[in-house]
Amino acid sequence: MAAKIIDGKATAARVRGEVAAEVRELTARTGSAPGLATVLVGDDPASAVYVRAKQRACAEVGIVPFDRRLPADASPDQVASELESLNADENVSGILLQLPLPGQLDGTALTAIIDPRKDVDGLTPLNAGLLALGRPGLRPCTPLGVMELLASSGVTLEGAEAVVVGRSNLFGKPMAALLLAANATVTVCHSRTRDLRGVCARADLLVAAVGRARLIGRDFVKPGAVVIDVGMSRLTPEQAGNTSGLVGDVDFDRVIEVASAVTPVPGGVGPMTIALLLRNTLDAAAAHARVTV
Repeated sequence: MAAKIIDGKATAARVRGEVAAEVRELTARTGSAPGLATVLVGDDPASAVYVRAKQRACAEVGIVPFDRRLPADASPDQVASELESLNADENVSGILLQLPLPGQLDGTALTAIIDPRKDVDGLTPLNAGLLALGRPGLRPCTPLGVMELLASSGVTLEGAEAVVVGRSNLFGKPMAALLLAANATVTVCHSRTRDLRGVCARADLLVAAVGRARLIGRDFVKPGAVVIDVGMSRLTPEQAGNTSGLVGDVDFDRVIEVASAVTPVPGGVGPMTIALLLRNTLDAAAAHARVTV
């Protein structure tokens, strides 16, 4: 029997609807709407597309978007000054520094400047530490989106063996921490993992996030496992054939034959990232106003 397709678009639409209602309530109670500032350095086309999508999503749910642009040759001091200005702005509830940055800039060091209370990407040292300790704090949006998808699909995590392929600070490490907090038994794989196929094939839940097209084949997947595909790659026209050319880390057409549930690319995890960014911004605004939404 073919796997259930986990519909990220539908879940993201539900989350956005909930956020919009809660934003209206918060705005009515406090007299001011939450605000999200995006900081884009340079003119990378993909980053510009992401920023426009985030700003458009903000406007749709009643969050005020603040668009900050700096030239590609901006110095670390210029970016730091912009972030510090946003930290001090009472109208800004959340700050997102769009990554990756131009080569002369240290994304980790600059992200650390963001006020942790406004760190809606969940990447500052304080929020990363709070996650590691299991304490409340803002969490990275994509791992949080995966957790929302798993919950909405009724996936039982307690006692499950989960394998995360990828150990990035942006996704792999926080994903593992969130799964541990849900009482899963977690293994994190990476480029030096021996017998990647064998490790993956033990998993009740397999989460792939390395950006290697169709790395995860049918033989990587335990029959009945849940498979979450976070990767995205664009194939050449020759490779794509009649498809859109966008594929994930999972060989979807093969894995769907053995898994119990799987996310597609596109339309799976991707829509969840912006939806949870909106929720994080709302939560940051509510915490600042000391109200419950």
